[in-house]
Amino acid sequence: MSLQDRIESLRARHRSLEEAIDEETSRPMPNLEILADLKRQKLRIKDEIVGLQHTAHATQ
Repeated sequence: MSLQDRIESLRARHRSLEEAIDEETSRPMPNLEILADLKRQKLRIKDEIVGLQHTAHATQ
């Protein structure tokens, strides 16, 4: 898998997590533990995307 493919895969996962967060927050009684976990996952993925993008720009 190329670096760009990995970034795109992470972006898709990031969007999926955003949808899951939106879905959970729209529930009458959202589960705060689930929300916190989803947000942590989303943040980790965002950090990884930024790191990979930095690596990609450094190698160009």
